Amino acid sequence: MPSKTEKLLSLLNGQPVIPVLKIANVADAVPLARALARGGLPAIEITLRTADALEAIRRVAAEVEDAIVGAGTILDARQFDEAAAAGSKFIVSPGITSQLLAAAKDSAVPLLPGAITPGEIMAAREAGLRFLKFFPAEQSGGIASLKAFASPLADVKFCPTGGITGKNAADYLSLPNVICVGGSWVAPDDMVKAGKWDEIEALAREASKLRK
Repeated sequence: MPSKTEKLLSLLNGQPVIPVLKIANVADAVPLARALARGGLPAIEITLRTADALEAIRRVAAEVEDAIVGAGTILDARQFDEAAAAGSKFIVSPGITSQLLAAAKDSAVPLLPGAITPGEIMAAREAGLRFLKFFPAEQSGGIASLKAFASPLADVKFCPTGGITGKNAADYLSLPNVICVGGSWVAPDDMVKAGKWDEIEALAREASKLRK
């Protein structure tokens, strides 16, 4: 039986950039997910930072066959369960807590928790996690910190998020312990609000070609 880490990596399937989305208008969720999937970024993270986030996840899960929708900004077990029930295929958290680890242990949905210190990374490792979010990346030492972790924590891989842009994504992706990066630049708020799905698709296609 594959581990939760293997399941999560299988879902992401080599995608270099995971769009991190804040859905202000639930009607935008489905066309946005479709545009990103057409551009080569089917795995998306919808953050629970808006009132309609769970409904957005439900709609994408039900209506966009090509999308792999995950939930982000999950802070506790209740939110974990709600996001999983809404159809999330993976769960992303800014940090790591015993409550979240317990919720993830009892669920088939894999967790990608945030960790930025050696202690947090080791705690996640003890819980069987080998793939972690590094957040907030730029504010936490960025590339230099990840390079420093590569030797003593060699079996742990990361998805840096926070301050990642089209300008620095390739630098992060060049690191041996970085699997992918998370960012919002592929779906700018103004483009989403204006319904510029073709332009978002073009941004996604460009991002999908970023490689280590």
